[in-house]
Amino acid sequence: MDTRIVSWALGIWASVTFLLCVVYGLIAPENLHAQALLEQLLPAFQWLTWPGFLLGLAESFLYGAYAGLVFCPVYNWLNRRWGRG
Repeated sequence: MDTRIVSWALGIWASVTFLLCVVYGLIAPENLHAQALLEQLLPAFQWLTWPGFLLGLAESFLYGAYAGLVFCPVYNWLNRRWGRG
């Protein structure tokens, strides 16, 4: 697996997921959206502020990219060790 491609893909996926959570939070009743969860998972994130939104978007991308940076080398190592072919 190409670490760069997987890291970008997961970073973009995490950013899109964050955007969907924010949009859902804007249209759903307050007791159904994930404001508290986002504020707990994303350091310094504040609901419904532009700086908080941009920070949450950046943090989401970085979390996804980090997952790719860690996952791919582990996967590639395991695949070389135990993979078929």
